[in-house]
Amino acid sequence: MLWALMAIILWASLAVLGLALAHWPPFLLTGLSLLLGGLLSLPHWRQWRVPLRTLLLGVYGLFGFHFLLFMALRHAPPIEANLINYLWPLLIVLLTPLFLPGHRLRAVHVLAAVLGFAGAALAIVGGRQFSLQGSGVGFALAGCSALVWASYSLASRRVPPFPTAAVGGFCMVSAALALLCHGLWEPAVVWRTVDGVSLLLLGLGPMGAAFYLWDRALKQGDPRRIGVLANLTPLLSTVALHLWTGRPLSGQVGLAAVLISGAASLVWWSGRRAQSS
Repeated sequence: MLWALMAIILWASLAVLGLALAHWPPFLLTGLSLLLGGLLSLPHWRQWRVPLRTLLLGVYGLFGFHFLLFMALRHAPPIEANLINYLWPLLIVLLTPLFLPGHRLRAVHVLAAVLGFAGAALAIVGGRQFSLQGSGVGFALAGCSALVWASYSLASRRVPPFPTAAVGGFCMVSAALALLCHGLWEPAVVWRTVDGVSLLLLGLGPMGAAFYLWDRALKQGDPRRIGVLANLTPLLSTVALHLWTGRPLSGQVGLAAVLISGAASLVWWSGRRAQSS
């Protein structure tokens, strides 16, 4: 759970760093940051050599998730697309028995997952006008991006065991594909000196170290509990964004915190009860 929480905290900084680099095309930003993330495990590059099936799974997760999300944002309003995309923690919980038959899904897991998603939705929408009017293609792509990340997270335990350092290889191949998409579809960008610091923090943090931490978490922890905990990501991201911009926190954020913390506590209590019995 600690590995997962560390990854979630790093992902919470994504909105602030993304705001600082909002003038960058998304595929260029993703490609360069994943490249930096891959370099984190360069000293262990020999461990990047994994079976083709494992490599394809890693690229499916890292590149597939970002590709579908960016395509969704091109066809659907950003708030709605992000909300649908953040179904992935709920999907991790619900799909766990399908990928990992030894993990039964109990009512408490479903209840906690739904409560957690409700809190995440409040944090994302934040009282702003919300409507599902728009492109069905965009909403479908956002849903697919959520499914890709959830299935990648769970399927990483279905392939032959691989070292966490292999995530660096996943990052490198995904970075190359993202940069190819940039060259095909996006305009060139004017670099500013100050962008270098933000890019470095992005690549080493939420687009780098967080993936290694997430891999460790899913290999060692209970995906049902981790999925519920992951609903903290949009909440912490919203709080960080409000603190960065100086905007006051709304009542919706407070309610979101109550729902998500309540969901996490419910799953924790259930796990402790199961252990004691």
